[in-house]
Amino acid sequence: MIELRNIRKTYRQGGSAIHALDGIDLHIRQGEFIAIMGPSGSGKSTLLNVLGGLDRPDSGRYRLADDEISALDDDAASDVRNRRIGFVFQSFHLLPRLTVLENVLLPQRYARTADTQAPQRARALLERIGLGHRLDHLPGQLSGGQLQRAAIARALLNQPALLLADEPTGNLDSSSAADVMALLRELHAAGQTLVLVTHDPAIAASAQRTIHLRDGRIAGDRA
Repeated sequence: MIELRNIRKTYRQGGSAIHALDGIDLHIRQGEFIAIMGPSGSGKSTLLNVLGGLDRPDSGRYRLADDEISALDDDAASDVRNRRIGFVFQSFHLLPRLTVLENVLLPQRYARTADTQAPQRARALLERIGLGHRLDHLPGQLSGGQLQRAAIARALLNQPALLLADEPTGNLDSSSAADVMALLRELHAAGQTLVLVTHDPAIAASAQRTIHLRDGRIAGDRA
């Protein structure tokens, strides 16, 4: 489903070149649950941003199913990102003045085509994750675990082929983190392809496969 070939990304800091990704080759099968680990500065977030189409590599090829992402212009890449990829962030990124339901419906606002089933799908997702009674609440009225579950529902609205999660439990207490990981495992069991960045081995243990990065390179790939 996903193929990365010789992906490289370099940033300039002062007069120095920082090789965030230094020749990454990676294959991910449909339905896999992958954890990406590594020390600070190893390239974890850069790799996730490349997979999500948020960052373009300097060189190399990235194919997501039938789309050659590395060959698309910005508009086409944005369209694929909205249709095929869902994002879950550590800081939730819910808009404070929108209700939970309105936040979950945001991806459809940016879609190029109308989807009359989106509101029904959003309500069903919120019911599924235990927030059906919170549709009209604002984010400020939710706990951290509820905020992250709402963010996951938003990421799933457009039925993405790929779900990316960047430290999704990083801002949560242990009980809420366990609930969120249980939900992610449930999604994976239902066939969702999932790539998660984490620094916590206990969180990574939920994945089928763990990729270890060091200095922008894959230092380990363990099933």
